[in-house]
Amino acid sequence: MQSLRFISAEALVSHPLGAQQSLDAVAHNLYPLLFKASYLREQSAVIRLLIERWPLEEFRLGPLLGPSTDHAGDLRDRACRACLEACVRGLADHVLQGRGRRRLRVADLTGIRDVQVQRCPCGRALGRWGRTELLARTCCELQKQPCATRRPIEVLADVFVTAGNFEAVARALGPSGPGSLRVRCLSLRADSLDPGQLLHVLRLAGPRELRRLEVVHNVRLHAGHVQQLLAQGGFPRLVSLTLPAKAFDAPPASTPASDGEEPLLASIAWALSRMTQLTELHVAFSTLTGKLQTLLGPLRTPLRVLDVGNCALNHEDMTFLANCIHAAHLEVLDLSGHCLVDLFPATFHRLLGQAAPTLRALTLEECGLEDRHVGALSLALGTCRRLRELRFLGNPLSGRALRRLFATLCELPRLRCVEFPVPRDCYPEGSAYPQDELAMSKFDQQKYDAIAADLRAVLLRAGRDDIEVSTPLFGSFDPDIQETSNELGAFLLQAFKTALENFSRVLKQME
Repeated sequence: MQSLRFISAEALVSHPLGAQQSLDAVAHNLYPLLFKASYLREQSAVIRLLIERWPLEEFRLGPLLGPSTDHAGDLRDRACRACLEACVRGLADHVLQGRGRRRLRVADLTGIRDVQVQRCPCGRALGRWGRTELLARTCCELQKQPCATRRPIEVLADVFVTAGNFEAVARALGPSGPGSLRVRCLSLRADSLDPGQLLHVLRLAGPRELRRLEVVHNVRLHAGHVQQLLAQGGFPRLVSLTLPAKAFDAPPASTPASDGEEPLLASIAWALSRMTQLTELHVAFSTLTGKLQTLLGPLRTPLRVLDVGNCALNHEDMTFLANCIHAAHLEVLDLSGHCLVDLFPATFHRLLGQAAPTLRALTLEECGLEDRHVGALSLALGTCRRLRELRFLGNPLSGRALRRLFATLCELPRLRCVEFPVPRDCYPEGSAYPQDELAMSKFDQQKYDAIAADLRAVLLRAGRDDIEVSTPLFGSFDPDIQETSNELGAFLLQAFKTALENFSRVLKQME
């Protein structure tokens, strides 16, 4: 649905030269309308000019691209490279060409959703890392320029820093002079950094500003680093925290406490308890055997999102999780890598029963689910009437068992997305689970297609064609990993080289 005003705006921006000549005669309250029309039509020259001359005090990208009364379309999933580059260049122009009549105080560049398929005309995306790189280099360029404006413009951004852009980001987050862009970091994702670089960029970003912190993959942290990181600024506004694998392991030189207590973990839990807005915690691939209550027990705010995939939880941990305050508030839960139905059947059923009123996304990948477990799994899932997403890749289930399970899934009224494994029937007999990437890709495609068609038919017969089913062999699309894959490869090669050098040095010492 488009209003006549929006249709007129599209007609104007479709002729960039005419738009440029007409802008001085356009009412200020029409600039947001012209911006969305320009973004829709990918008129990057008009976008840059609009922001250079922006007459309002605020420019907020997410609300400008979202649905409105003039245009119901949502453009926030268009991370269009041409348009986003024009936005940042337009901000630089606004600073450099600004005169006393310029009013822009805040430019909010957050709100863009990175998706796998771009719907913009050019089809070229500028991901979170690329947006960070562009903004950082633009800030560094402006720091060298004499500017006419008296005060910096606050730029709200989601920052993604790696070794490849660390230096530029650090300079951009540093003190800004008058007339430049002052970056305020609302969310920070860190990858391929050493702990010292991470702590440095966090100090510059300002822990008291952060809403989301993701420390992932190739940032090698142990419990001592995590304690130091959390103590750095308190993170009073932090909503979501992601830590890398093995983040709770003891420092290499530490001596285990004689009484079995872990003071570092208790200190980390105390720091987390001070974050009164924390509702999302992702700690996958950290060994938490017998430690879950120590970590989560002190939290003052119930968690809505919890990822404890592959954390080697035991019966004590699962019992705590099923009975704690968090269970009744969970909306997103990842328990991958645990043999839930085999080892904790009653506790797992109780946990899902407690979470059922709120749970909307559940991940059970590589949980050793076999055909004999389908009855118990169906019974547990049957209570989750609000569930919208279910992922259970990597489980050795046959096509027959999947059909039984899908019959249960048809009864979940809000379910919209299911990721199911390649049926066991499609692999050679005796195949081992969990599978490596090579074995995972060697299956009978024709058998898979036939079973997948049968499963979709189960949904259609139940009138559930609203459920989207798929089998992403190597997990769901991750735009951040996709964008930095080359840098990640270089990091892994360097790590392998360092390991070989250390091994060679040890051999020489032994000689």
